[in-house]
Amino acid sequence: MPEPDVSFVVPAKNEADYLRETLASIAALETDYAYEVVVVDGESTDETRAIAREYDATLIVGEGSSIAADRNRGAERASGEWLAFVDADTRVRPTYLTEMLGFVESNGLAAASSACRMTGPWRAKLVEATINHVFPRLEYPILPGFNVFVHRAAFEEVGGFPPVPNEDTAFSRRLARQLPTDYYPSVLVESSGRRIADDGLTGTLWHYATLDVERIRAST
Repeated sequence: MPEPDVSFVVPAKNEADYLRETLASIAALETDYAYEVVVVDGESTDETRAIAREYDATLIVGEGSSIAADRNRGAERASGEWLAFVDADTRVRPTYLTEMLGFVESNGLAAASSACRMTGPWRAKLVEATINHVFPRLEYPILPGFNVFVHRAAFEEVGGFPPVPNEDTAFSRRLARQLPTDYYPSVLVESSGRRIADDGLTGTLWHYATLDVERIRAST
């Protein structure tokens, strides 16, 4: 097998109800690029590991201490020049890899995310709107951890995902302070909003959006 151009890194802990659809969407990619799938299992007690093997993914047993640690562990094992981090409940479209790789390379980017569709309660739609319409316009764009496409060298340069709350926010803002990042609105992924609570992710998204509110107003 040729060395992969892209490595999909999927952290998963007790995700048997969702992981199969995610891996099936990756398996259905329509692309000429070589890619691999690395599933980092966070000490699951359900069928997560069996499903990963079913799709011939490289299976790594993580510590389950945090999603940041498991993403970093997957990146260490991955072989691709580019790393595509998706969560175990995120599904990609068949053109995802080709379009995202073309976008970052043609624009000289270190990392990018794309448009998303969130399923679940009404609060998920607020998160969806914030990700799609606010995050791309921030001075330092926030790239949500369930959908990050990043060059390995850039990932290593900033030290991967830090062991802090909202690790994807900290990672993407640190990255954007040093290297160019952006959003590609023409690509769509679908992710579950099941973890979103009233004062959880929704509040976090609003907090970081307001950090750049004056710049956003000035640009309209």
